[in-house]
Amino acid sequence: MPVAVVTDSTAYLPSELSGTYDLTVVPLTVVINGAEGLEGLEISPAEVARALGQRRVAVSTSRPAPSQFVAAYRKLLEAGADGIVSVHLSSQLSGTFDAATLAAAEIGPQVQVVDSGTTGMGLGFAALAAATAARGGSDLDTVRRAAADHSAQVSTLFYVDTLEFLRRGGRIGAASALLGTALSVKPILHVVDGSIVVRDKVRTAGRALARLVDLAVEASGDGDVDIAVHHLGAHDRAGALADAVTMRLGDRLRDCYITEIGAVVAAHVGPGVAGVVVHRRVP
Repeated sequence: MPVAVVTDSTAYLPSELSGTYDLTVVPLTVVINGAEGLEGLEISPAEVARALGQRRVAVSTSRPAPSQFVAAYRKLLEAGADGIVSVHLSSQLSGTFDAATLAAAEIGPQVQVVDSGTTGMGLGFAALAAATAARGGSDLDTVRRAAADHSAQVSTLFYVDTLEFLRRGGRIGAASALLGTALSVKPILHVVDGSIVVRDKVRTAGRALARLVDLAVEASGDGDVDIAVHHLGAHDRAGALADAVTMRLGDRLRDCYITEIGAVVAAHVGPGVAGVVVHRRVP
């Protein structure tokens, strides 16, 4: 019997892969002025971007309840899966991993939960690797290791116009936020050990995007890589970023995806974000 793979809605998988992989996605919740909606189903990134532009509108996010995971796991097991690998965004950024862990404890050892240590397509690449292993007939432990191994092979880098939204949501420390806003510095951030930290500081958005390209190439190492470019309402910026990275990487680049981030991450980074996820292919 197959191993099923579960992830959450912050993986932001590209639309061209929809239906290609067998994945169950459990959505997080976005709250706008007290009204709740499920990411990707009831609230769009554009709605969040508009709300963030209005200072009197409160925007927050919340993890799925453990009961949502229990329901998803039971449905898959009842459908014939003999094990489940559940891979999620960093436990340093959300309680989603903890909710999945609580649900797994209720179901039993046939559910294994993996902390990807990141989000966006950093999480997405790990979930896709697990789904590929499961489709190939691998056992539960092998599928779990595929998710963990590929999580360790991603670098997540991104530029934001301001650190204010990350500060409000508690995803970055006040000292770093202050540093990022001093003298109109444009911050480049990355995910380290599951947390968001400032990687670089430049003076203009143009220089920030050029620096993102340099850092993505540096993170790619010497082997084959995939990249995913994320944005929020910045299609042209994302396209230019993808083109620049593609040109620099040459024939080492295997797959390149451009995807808009969803409502949950949008709530914490704000409009204008552009990021690159580098996935170093495991030999």
